[in-house]
Amino acid sequence: MNAMNKFFCANNSRELEEDMIGTATKYETYILVECPTPWGYEAFNSKWVPDNLKVLVTEVEKKKLPMRFLLIANDETHRVKETTLLIYQQQEGLSSGYKKQEFKLPNIELVAGVINKWLAGITSNYEVENHITRDILICTHGSHDQCCARYGNPFYFHGQKSIDDLQLENVRMWRSSHFGGHRFAPTMIDLPQGRYYGRLDQNSFMAILTHQGNIEELLKVYRGCGILPNSLQVLERELMLQLGWDWFNYQLKGKILEQSLDNNTILSELSFGKPGEDLYTYQAKLIKDNLKTKSLKSSCNAEREVVFVKYTVANLWLISHKVVTTSSLV
Repeated sequence: MNAMNKFFCANNSRELEEDMIGTATKYETYILVECPTPWGYEAFNSKWVPDNLKVLVTEVEKKKLPMRFLLIANDETHRVKETTLLIYQQQEGLSSGYKKQEFKLPNIELVAGVINKWLAGITSNYEVENHITRDILICTHGSHDQCCARYGNPFYFHGQKSIDDLQLENVRMWRSSHFGGHRFAPTMIDLPQGRYYGRLDQNSFMAILTHQGNIEELLKVYRGCGILPNSLQVLERELMLQLGWDWFNYQLKGKILEQSLDNNTILSELSFGKPGEDLYTYQAKLIKDNLKTKSLKSSCNAEREVVFVKYTVANLWLISHKVVTTSSLV
């Protein structure tokens, strides 16, 4: 099949105008391991990944723990004589995302041991502090899906230049192995907030980096916040559009209250507030949006189409507004 006739899932999703909201994956923990490319189709079967780490990842997957292992790399990975390990753990309750722990190891063979200690609640001498406050992951995992190479690689290159041009010393960009959503390539995760984006270009990326510009531009690129269940992500987007860029300063907590047997109707609740300020709780009725619900292939190699159900906010109402007073802070 020549390139003219080749199927690209990202092109197909764009042509069908699939709404991306509600596609951020919910995990309690991200474990990011720096590892040189190239990566195999299954990232942790790559040649640079030691056997002890492969075994650990397999054990975690068997236990179905809410953790996501990803390989990461940047332009220095092949040259440096140390391995970066990042563990992002979701914060309890009202949360602005994930708490980061960073480790610098002499080599990748030590990663599994440090992770096992972390799982057992044991601290490691390899943990370090740094000034980095954002880690941006761009999927460039072309051996898993061709769209991530076709769109992810050039976006990574130009995105890194944007960060350099803005002189954002607290932001790091990484190439990443597959984290879902090939059909939205180029796709990214913005940690520690755990927000997912797709179909990015440099204009939308600049807005995300600086939290400036027209907030409605996010309608085109926002996949959702990964600390929330998928269906609640459409409610979060609704509130984001109302409150503008200030929304990114709020802590969130959401839950599904009721769900119809056919999944066509969902009653959801989302609480939000800033530390030391008022707390708001909204409820919303989410209904299946038949116009936005699409049947399409989820990846370039998929053999058949899948129906992706989309929801819309039918009703939204404020149920609680807790005013923070001086006495309540004592």
